Amino acid sequence: MSSLYRHLVRPLLFRLDAEKAHDLAVTGLSALSRATPVVELMRRWNQPSGRPPVELFGLSFPNAVGLAAGMDKNGRFWRAGAALGFGHVEVGTVTAKPQDGNPRPRLFRFPKQEAVLNRMGFNNLGAEALARTLRASGAGKPGRKMVLGVNLGKSKVTPLEEAAEDYLFSFRTLADFADYITINVSSPNTPGLRQLQNAKPLEELLAAIQAENQSRADRLGRKRLPVLLKIAPDLTFAELDDILAIAMRRQLAGLIATNTTLRRPGVPEAEGEAGGLSGRPLHPQSLAVVRFLALSAQGRLPIIGVGGIRDAASAGRMLDAGASLIQVYSSLIYEGPFLPARLARAAAPALRPWA
Repeated sequence: MSSLYRHLVRPLLFRLDAEKAHDLAVTGLSALSRATPVVELMRRWNQPSGRPPVELFGLSFPNAVGLAAGMDKNGRFWRAGAALGFGHVEVGTVTAKPQDGNPRPRLFRFPKQEAVLNRMGFNNLGAEALARTLRASGAGKPGRKMVLGVNLGKSKVTPLEEAAEDYLFSFRTLADFADYITINVSSPNTPGLRQLQNAKPLEELLAAIQAENQSRADRLGRKRLPVLLKIAPDLTFAELDDILAIAMRRQLAGLIATNTTLRRPGVPEAEGEAGGLSGRPLHPQSLAVVRFLALSAQGRLPIIGVGGIRDAASAGRMLDAGASLIQVYSSLIYEGPFLPARLARAAAPALRPWA
């Protein structure tokens, strides 16, 4: 099936503008998501059987492979994730206010390097629209087989000094539909956003989020929602140490490493293009960040590894570097929709319970 995708489907998709091909994929997966019997049949076929789930953040993940934020920005097809073999899906990035994102063209493929460059700019319908979509698709109901994460970003029109309230609006709006929440301060495509990775603003932001999280838990009589932080691959080791210390002090559930890079390793065609680079060239950089964080955390903070994972070997490297779960996105463009199931089967024997 993967050969069919590479030799027949992919050439047809690559004739289209990259964003048009993306929109076509989202439309198809949205249709699949509504076909409940088909989703269930595919889930049983594509999910690894006879293997224990991954227990992390107080959640039970059917397998180690997830869909990274960025593809299902508006929560249109999260239910189809199980059909493709994903153990979790992260929707978003969503912002408090709806926004169109940056001008087109803003998504570019580099097939020779299996890379993608995007400067989308958090284009999404906003937190309230996502809440309506998730409610309608049953995200708030018990008994879900798919672990669902919601990735929150800052609205472009919101000044940095008001970022905490912007994130808090989205948190309050969407917490009831999420198994975990990711705070995204690492996209390079919203001006100034990465400044929120600096120690002082990051501490203030996470303190506000966790205070709201605790208040919600007290009000509902349940545990706090797991909150994760998604970070950039372009940080220094000293900056990573600061982030790790803040994450543990604010009792985050984990880190997601990494977002896209501003570097252009081995992709000269991308020089001069604004945006973040993902795909195969990002893998060594993300791997180094995950390895550093895992060694520095010494088992105190789980990590979801993201960046250039495209086959069993790269998935294994990320898990061996210290990741407890992995996520993919760009590799779907090059490897097709059967990749998650292949990775889930390949990754399962390497899993080690989080201690």
